[in-house]
Amino acid sequence: MTTTSATSSGARRTAAAAPARLPGAWTLGLHRGALELRQFFRQREQVVFTFAFPVVFLSLFASIFRNDVRGAGVTASQLYAAAMIASGVMSTSFQSLGVSIALERDEKVLRRLRGTPMPPAAYFLGKLWLVLVSGIAETVLLLAVGAALFDLDLPTGAATWFTFAWVFALGLTGCALLGIAISGVPRSGKSATSVVVLPFLVLQFISGVFISIDTLPDWMLNLAALFPLKWMCQGFRGVFLPESAAVLEQAGSWEYGRIALVLGAWCVGGLVLCLLTFRWKSHRDG
Repeated sequence: MTTTSATSSGARRTAAAAPARLPGAWTLGLHRGALELRQFFRQREQVVFTFAFPVVFLSLFASIFRNDVRGAGVTASQLYAAAMIASGVMSTSFQSLGVSIALERDEKVLRRLRGTPMPPAAYFLGKLWLVLVSGIAETVLLLAVGAALFDLDLPTGAATWFTFAWVFALGLTGCALLGIAISGVPRSGKSATSVVVLPFLVLQFISGVFISIDTLPDWMLNLAALFPLKWMCQGFRGVFLPESAAVLEQAGSWEYGRIALVLGAWCVGGLVLCLLTFRWKSHRDG
């Protein structure tokens, strides 16, 4: 009996001395995502700017340009409403992550997180959860405004909504990874906004967001075709506009296969860029 008691006591001491098993990256990523969302929604100015910016530009352009587009069976405001959804997706992913991660690196938040037992993947999963929730919220808001004020027709078939879902998912993922990659370009947090916003603004002009796609020169469209925003705009136009509007596209069709190919390539290429360029320390820290 003494031997049994000693054995049980030793087993308890061994169990107590064993380190507790840490949660996996997916579980920590979910908790990290919840934290990111709380931090985001506590900053009221940032929330208002993030969600209001695409809505304000949609309201301005779609209110100014309301004429029928000749031969397309749509109005200019419908074109803007469809394309601005793509701009909203890129705003909540590429622009948001590019600026916020650069600021966190400059403020040594990333350096402190890297010194914790948290797996690095959990940090990025948390950011992706933030992007997913804010991207869905932004899209719902733009759909509501477009449908209520600018005659944007919402799809009725399941197949069309499925097209919308994969364009949204691939576009959001590709833009988020590209945002993580570009966050390493600014040399300080103060310059992050300028470095990230400028290419995003240029892409909006040459990708058919602010200017109708049929009025842009071919060389601009070819340049825009190298990036995901142009293909997201085209995909969303295919979802929300009638088939007659495809005549406005550079190829005269929606090109869903090419849209999937390019956006999928950006998901893979964006991941490679992140792995090659992401840094936990700022330039000043070496």
